[in-house]
Amino acid sequence: MKNFLTRLLIFLAPIAIGLYPLDLALSHIYKQTRRYPGEIEVWNDIYNGQAQCDVAVYGSSRAWVQIDSQILMDTLGLSVYNFGMDGHNFWMQYMRHLEFVKHNPWPKHIVLSVDVFSLEKRKGLYQMNQFLPYLLWNTQMKNFVDDCEGFKQCDYLIPLVRYAGKNQVFKQAWETMKSDTIAMPYRHRGYKGMQRTWSDEFAQASEKRKGIELEINQEAKDLMRRFIEECATHQTQLHLVYCPEHILGQSFVSNRSEIFEIFQSFANNYNIHFTDYSTMSICTDTSYFYNASHLNITGSKLFSTQLATDLKSRMR
Repeated sequence: MKNFLTRLLIFLAPIAIGLYPLDLALSHIYKQTRRYPGEIEVWNDIYNGQAQCDVAVYGSSRAWVQIDSQILMDTLGLSVYNFGMDGHNFWMQYMRHLEFVKHNPWPKHIVLSVDVFSLEKRKGLYQMNQFLPYLLWNTQMKNFVDDCEGFKQCDYLIPLVRYAGKNQVFKQAWETMKSDTIAMPYRHRGYKGMQRTWSDEFAQASEKRKGIELEINQEAKDLMRRFIEECATHQTQLHLVYCPEHILGQSFVSNRSEIFEIFQSFANNYNIHFTDYSTMSICTDTSYFYNASHLNITGSKLFSTQLATDLKSRMR
């Protein structure tokens, strides 16, 4: 068996070496796309060392569409970058954090936007193509992505294999390559406010089911505890926040209070602030939201102003 594997590696090595330049070229082009939405921009800033900041904002879409980096910068007088990751909970948010601090200095402050989905663990990889340009031989990314469905072992090891069959990726790369114009960034310092009005998404969801009970994954819970301890080790002040959520959505998750108790216990045990902004008065007014979980641009600027003021009073 050992001899067979050795011969197989000898056979595959020249193929891999030959494919590597093509992999580099395709990945370079794909990094210039404005997809997923704006996630590739954030990854590029991380790997290019352009995401350095005093204040890092972590979370899901509830972070990147609701926490305005510029408002925080203007109020705090510090550099801010919003690393909110669309559709992913803390498992993958932590992986992005590790990639960030591997290529950039640790920030002085981290604002972690938690929500009812933070302690779940997705089976599949939402918008998995965003990882394609950065996955080859990236052991750290592999360790986290491996726990989700989507990629195979050969995708991490052999150049170009992970792009096989992804016709949409090749189409997007071709469109990017032949374009004469440089696309404007989708996000500003990771933030993008949404010019949207209240939709009937919640009404449709509540018609199908009266409520849901969310999984609390022990691995994700342990990972958040590990993250909190690492922040203390690096003398990074951590701020836990729960962003505004419309009152209609607050009763939809049956074990919401149990999830909140976990966040509060982290805050109590590690002497960090946990602020629940789902009690703000705007949470009863649909004019500030585009669905039950996300503020529109008007609501996000109002909330960001309050958040910035609160952070300023608590920062050490």
